[in-house]
Amino acid sequence: MLDYTDYDTRLAAYAVVVDDAERVLLALWNEPAEPLWTLPGGGVDLGERVEDGCVREVREETGYDVALGRLLGVDTAVIEPGRRRVETARPLQAVRIFFEARVTGGTLTRELDGTTDEARWFPLAEVPDLPRVAMVDTALGLVGR
Repeated sequence: MLDYTDYDTRLAAYAVVVDDAERVLLALWNEPAEPLWTLPGGGVDLGERVEDGCVREVREETGYDVALGRLLGVDTAVIEPGRRRVETARPLQAVRIFFEARVTGGTLTRELDGTTDEARWFPLAEVPDLPRVAMVDTALGLVGR
């Protein structure tokens, strides 16, 4: 077993935004060779509250202001060095925190010069047919969708 000083850790927070029309808000992650739909959210800055990081990331990626609801859960994944987006010999433990959220203001827009290219609402029934990251399914399972 590796000591915690032998691997990198990334703390991230994501919003699960489902509206009254049974649509979920997703963002198109542009870093993989084939872009994938993901939840709005991302890395929490050093010293930033997890909740504040989630709200900031949603605003950056979607243009929406959100109010966070209940904590849905925490998920972890280990990414081996060869699968990381940076060249390193160190594995990464991704710690992902999921919150329910609702839109309180703003206008749907796209992130400029970021890791996502667009944000869009999708009917929940269409999500299984989308090219998406696995954490979308994990998070929707946490809300019982």
